[in-house]
Amino acid sequence: MKTMSSSKSRFAGRVVVITGAASGIGRRAAERFAAEGALVYGSDVNVAGLAETEKLIAEAGGSFVGRAPVDATDEVQTAAWLDAIGSEHGRIDVLLPSAGIARFSPIEETSLAEWKFVLTHELDIVFVPTKAAWPWLRAASGNIVLLGSSAGVRGSVTNTRIAHTATKAGVIGMAQQFAAEGAAHGIRANSVSPGVIRTPATEGDLLAADHPMRNIAEHIPLKRVGTIDDVVSAILFFASDEAGYITGTNLMVDGGWSSVLPG
Repeated sequence: MKTMSSSKSRFAGRVVVITGAASGIGRRAAERFAAEGALVYGSDVNVAGLAETEKLIAEAGGSFVGRAPVDATDEVQTAAWLDAIGSEHGRIDVLLPSAGIARFSPIEETSLAEWKFVLTHELDIVFVPTKAAWPWLRAASGNIVLLGSSAGVRGSVTNTRIAHTATKAGVIGMAQQFAAEGAAHGIRANSVSPGVIRTPATEGDLLAADHPMRNIAEHIPLKRVGTIDDVVSAILFFASDEAGYITGTNLMVDGGWSSVLPG
């Protein structure tokens, strides 16, 4: 059985809230915050996945309390969950609204219904929990870390993603506005924007053998596709006191991909 390291305590006793904690970046962030002493609360619509996250963290000796199903686009469900956490502790120190559903399609094939689906599941799904957590973040002079994307700062000739491009640009903008409005209360807000990251989802589409982006590593300056831990390390940095004078910033975690001409 793995045990949590006691040598790391950047987040000892801090209340960390993560949506989308059943898998991917959300799960790994929950594991690593817990490993550094945080009291982690996670939600998801995936009941079985969230139970697995809770099991993994418990086996490693960390603190994690999950609630599922919670739809982060639903104001009532989300506010009830966050208010229960805030009322118990009197604060929320870190909010990572990582839940989201991405869908890619070219402009000519994107229906209005599809467009609205993506906006709901990539923009509303960030706004709803952040608004609900705001009073508790104010109480803590806490901080918010949002998940943007390289899609939010660059178009793509190989990946048709008009709605996703718009939403991720919006997420980056929201982080800046949260930073502006939160500064008076000591709230910091930043965004982390991954490039192509190897996950079960991307291996089934962007990195699949028949996708035009399958050889993208050849065109990334660092010559590799990113990992979930590459992204989570940036998230933990922003959430820590080490980033205490950083707010309103978007950090690209893409191996230099967005800094060069497209391959």
